[in-house]
Amino acid sequence: MAAATWGKAGHNSSVPFSWAQLMPRTGLVLSDRYTEHDTGPHHPERPDRIRALRERMQQVSLRTRTEAIEPYLIDLSLVETVHPAEYISRVRLACEERAGFIDTPECPLCDASFEIARLAAGGVVAAVDAVMEDRVQNAFCGVRPPGHHAERRRAMGFCYFNNIAIAAEYLRGHHGIERVAIVDWDVHHGNGTQHHFDRDPSVLYCSLHQDPRTLYPGTGFEWETGTDAGAGTTLNVPMAPGSGDDEYQWAFAERILPTVSEFRPGFILISAGFDGHRDDPLAHITLTTEAFGWMTRELAALAASLCEHRVVSVLEGGYNLEALADSVQAHVESFSAPVSE
Repeated sequence: MAAATWGKAGHNSSVPFSWAQLMPRTGLVLSDRYTEHDTGPHHPERPDRIRALRERMQQVSLRTRTEAIEPYLIDLSLVETVHPAEYISRVRLACEERAGFIDTPECPLCDASFEIARLAAGGVVAAVDAVMEDRVQNAFCGVRPPGHHAERRRAMGFCYFNNIAIAAEYLRGHHGIERVAIVDWDVHHGNGTQHHFDRDPSVLYCSLHQDPRTLYPGTGFEWETGTDAGAGTTLNVPMAPGSGDDEYQWAFAERILPTVSEFRPGFILISAGFDGHRDDPLAHITLTTEAFGWMTRELAALAASLCEHRVVSVLEGGYNLEALADSVQAHVESFSAPVSE
């Protein structure tokens, strides 16, 4: 017998009913514990970033429209797929000894920083599992500290463990995904992520960022395209200071989307920095809030056609609290919107 079809309020409809329609499409990692990483009263990467996101999610009822994903302390063996044990131990010891910072004053530490950095990476891995187990189609990880500047053996740019690189390694090692694409739209180049996968042909790294001649960390030139076996699997698209929505739409349409499509990944990861917003204090890109919604919809549509909708985004930068909350709202709502395959 054919399955019954129902529309709103139980009326017959020509559209087949699916229980999946009743489930949130988008997962959300967002924990109060991320505020325990105390960077001091004047640091731009501060606990108030998480508080601003939680308040906004509550105001617009996004928490009821998404599936909560609980983060956990990641096993250190997974961190070791990106960072050597010596470095991990050095971060732990610096916290225990209350060193104040590690490697550079821009990477301050408190007693809880090592544990919360593990919780950030664990939140991203939990989101990956939720997508791979079909509990959600995509997920946003509102975690801190961020990760894309962290090199294998060095903390940089507010970052200690490279969350998105750990997630990519986990996808390959635990879930058997052969090809992973990382799209990084943070206004600062993700030097740590690029360098980790520089020689790896199975991970595509694409980055849109302000011209490295004018902004930290000074890497991410267009000629950096990968080395050895990984030649051709790094795409850097530096953007001139003052670039805004029109320039980013062109770059997305002409450079990012065709490259990801040709690579045909089994999973897409996003280093979702929101510091390219025109109101952000740390750079000179002039994106509107809607730009982050547009970029999200484009990648979600591409994921629908390439890899069964599988996308996880990870919070990186974004330091004006109102602009951050606005942009994350646009991002998550765009994830939750219907996507045509």
